[in-house]
Amino acid sequence: MAFRKKYHKLLVSNPDIIVIQESENKEKLVQFLDGVDYKQILWFGDNPHKGVAIIGFNNYQIQLHDKYNPEYKYVIPLTIQADKELIHLFAIWAMPHSTDKSKSYVGQVWNSIHYYKQELKTKSILIGDFNSHVRWDTERHPGNHSGVVAFLKDLNIHSCYHHFYQIEQGQELDSTWYMYKHADKSYHLDYCFASACLIKDMTIEIGRFDDWIALSDHLPLIINFS
Repeated sequence: MAFRKKYHKLLVSNPDIIVIQESENKEKLVQFLDGVDYKQILWFGDNPHKGVAIIGFNNYQIQLHDKYNPEYKYVIPLTIQADKELIHLFAIWAMPHSTDKSKSYVGQVWNSIHYYKQELKTKSILIGDFNSHVRWDTERHPGNHSGVVAFLKDLNIHSCYHHFYQIEQGQELDSTWYMYKHADKSYHLDYCFASACLIKDMTIEIGRFDDWIALSDHLPLIINFS
């Protein structure tokens, strides 16, 4: 939260696109980002203090896909246009569902990727807080973390982190979330999945605990696609 107080640290890497969960609304961002050379801001949410913001920089045009289904509120389908290239970007914040457990957390991702299957057959990136891991697979059938990974793999979409480090799900060397910001209560819950053609010469970095924990209990994923 309070992204307006933290954005400077992300700008150091000269990003093209930033996806932020638990961000205040567009009106507040516009006010506090005055003087920052961004191109556009899209924001989705009900609570003006906690939604999903997508901020574009440089020569990128970002639009909400016309197939957006509010049933999957925080699996947000976008199109990115850069020169003549079109990519589908899904900004994700997997949330609990008030009445249906099958639609909570990774269940929301599971349902949404079936709904957007046709779009996922072209160049795609899915990125954000999935709130999921293979350790919780037994709690959800179907539609658990491994199910999502397998479904995307069939579409030739793979986890950037696991591809880059050549490891399997569950063997992560890095954590992305620290409960109560405690170093000894850590999990790998944030992911970027991308089409195989995009990850061929990709690099990925997870922010260091000491550098970022004062700002958030999540560490950033920083991905470069060539």
